[in-house]
Amino acid sequence: MHPRSHQTLYWLEGEFRPLAFTTWGDPAADPVLCVHGLTRTGRDFDALAQALSDRFHVICPDLPGRGRSAWLPRGDLYQPPTYVLALSHLLAAIGRPVRWVGTSLGGICGMLAAAAAGAPISRLVLNDIGPFVPEAALARIRDYVGTLPIFQSIDAVSAHLRRVHAPFGPLTDAQWLHLARTGSRALPDGTLTLHYDPAIAAPMRAGPVQAIDLWPIWDRIDVPMLVLRGAESDLLLPETMTRMREKAATHIVPDCGHAPALMDDAAIGVIKKFLGEGAV
Repeated sequence: MHPRSHQTLYWLEGEFRPLAFTTWGDPAADPVLCVHGLTRTGRDFDALAQALSDRFHVICPDLPGRGRSAWLPRGDLYQPPTYVLALSHLLAAIGRPVRWVGTSLGGICGMLAAAAAGAPISRLVLNDIGPFVPEAALARIRDYVGTLPIFQSIDAVSAHLRRVHAPFGPLTDAQWLHLARTGSRALPDGTLTLHYDPAIAAPMRAGPVQAIDLWPIWDRIDVPMLVLRGAESDLLLPETMTRMREKAATHIVPDCGHAPALMDDAAIGVIKKFLGEGAV
């Protein structure tokens, strides 16, 4: 089975803008929305989406400024409220309750959406993200985001991702190459760069890095939740996950930091089981 490409429109600052997404599975099946991390695209979820597509209709958007979705006119717009606004239009187009899988930034958006009154979210999976993100992890991310390197070949992109995203886990050569192909774009001269607007870094560089505290948001979420943590993650700390266990199921992904790529059978199996519980 192969992904199908689509787009919808969302309204922001007086203009309708395109939001791209790919889908897997039967459109009549229960929907699962998979939302990617800061510098990535919806195609990161291909392995998970394909595994879920025998039971669900899996929808994987490219957040604004990433992949095939339009870049925004100003860097200061690249913040979670903008992403949730864009995704709310996609939720409206889906028109049914969804199960939400969010990696890192995608999980922050999921928490914000699930905490809102009337949210059409029935289950929430958070991949290596929680209500507290420490300052040191955000500073590390800020240091590599926004300066787009130029590559002469797709193999060079793959080698770069292996270094920068080593915490994704022990991926195969084919998996790294997939992330390179779906996470890069060609420039007019034939060279390659990463598939995002460098201005996404603007909010992180607008002032001193500060820890993110979303515990008040977390306290308002009232749906079944599953939290995955990379065993060596510097972003989802063990003490944060311990507190999350009070209202969420948890799973540790070995040999990973931030954030597990969700390409291994074990992690996929855990997610598939959780999403399937209570399914009609």
